[in-house]
Amino acid sequence: MTTKAQMAKSNRPPKFSSRIVRRCQLTGRARGVYRKFRISRIMLRKLALEGKIPGMRKASW
Repeated sequence: MTTKAQMAKSNRPPKFSSRIVRRCQLTGRARGVYRKFRISRIMLRKLALEGKIPGMRKASW
């Protein structure tokens, strides 16, 4: 059984922790997340190959 005080306490950020864990918005993956897109490298590649990210395409030279 949770009270309103406990819910408010659990929703606020940690008092002494300065670490921000960036996670992929689509998968929740914590590693390899691009800040600009806020998605992981794996999902970025998949979406780019499908043409769902405007202006991005596979590099070839």
